[in-house]
Amino acid sequence: MLGPEFCTRPRGARGRGAALTLVFASVLAAAAVTNCLPQEEDPPERPVSRAAPGAGAGRGEVDRRELARAAAEAMADGKSGAKAAQEVVSRSGDRWGAVYDQRAYEEFEQALDGRYTGVGLSARRAADGRIEVDRVQPGGPADRAGLKAGDRIRTVDGRRVDGRPAAEVVALLRGDGAPPGSVVSVGVQRGTRAWSETLRRARLATEDVTVQRLDDGAVRIRVAAFTKGTGQRIRDAVRKAPKGAGVLLDLRGNSGGLVTEAVTAASAFLDGGLVATYDVHGREQALYAQPGGDTGRPLVALVDGGTMSAAELLAGALKDRGRAVTVGSRTFGKGSVQMPSRLPDGSVAELTVGHYRTPAGHGVDGRGITPDLVATDRAEERARTVLSGLGGGS
Repeated sequence: MLGPEFCTRPRGARGRGAALTLVFASVLAAAAVTNCLPQEEDPPERPVSRAAPGAGAGRGEVDRRELARAAAEAMADGKSGAKAAQEVVSRSGDRWGAVYDQRAYEEFEQALDGRYTGVGLSARRAADGRIEVDRVQPGGPADRAGLKAGDRIRTVDGRRVDGRPAAEVVALLRGDGAPPGSVVSVGVQRGTRAWSETLRRARLATEDVTVQRLDDGAVRIRVAAFTKGTGQRIRDAVRKAPKGAGVLLDLRGNSGGLVTEAVTAASAFLDGGLVATYDVHGREQALYAQPGGDTGRPLVALVDGGTMSAAELLAGALKDRGRAVTVGSRTFGKGSVQMPSRLPDGSVAELTVGHYRTPAGHGVDGRGITPDLVATDRAEERARTVLSGLGGGS
């Protein structure tokens, strides 16, 4: 029996499980993602039927019984069941299919709850390859140590990090499953000053919704990802916004998350009605907004190539329903649905079983969403101009 909630999963190139740790190491930093339905009530032993024809991101389909059999045979030979299952997935052509070890999957589930173990910073890679602190989480270990946005990270535990992907650097900061209380040494530079800081990792809450009152009176709601509670926080922010103030809904770089949270977010702006449809094993299902949303407040949604999956679902719903003007660049194009099932060794396989569509019936997978106003340069400035024209600013 399928549950009502499905979610996005982080992916690196070709969906390798290692990307799971990397993405949430940087607090849902830029990464490719997929949607997934919750696993079945008893996935370890109960086989699942194959996806219906046409479902499957890479046009390939995988029989879950085949996966379980490959994993069991590998384990009987003293080999890795997860690796054997991944080989089956790779041969299938399922672009978004992947196999995760048990610990990595548990870490990701915790991250979707809005929790993670780390030092409380996100990083960016500068044009010259240097790694810089992008944001410091208030009250976290990095903040208490005095690190600031713009500081250069030179080393992590003695390893030079220049030229590495930012997500990989933050994964080093987090450690591979390192527990709260473990320490990491960070080489930092600020201007001409260079020093080493020892940070003690802690359990932290993600900050996926930030609200800012702009100088023209509009309200900017930045949504980094859809973890648990995100949708309600967006609804609360809209309710608290001054009467008549427009909303700039910033979904740029949003790597996705729980689709039910995206539907709740849509409910902040819609008075019920269709948000999206999706198919699972060829059966079409629908997602609906709750009634009572604010349908009169001016709304502009900012999107870009980093707007993925659940964030695309939200943007597509607001665009198709005529509720928001979308501004920015074409979104990522991740609209396929994955369902997880547990393998005999405790690892988890996620396989594509369907795709979702916007209210107007547009498929997102491989296409993305083209905004109403394409703006690759100064996108936020242009979005605020549009919002002002809608009466959402002073």
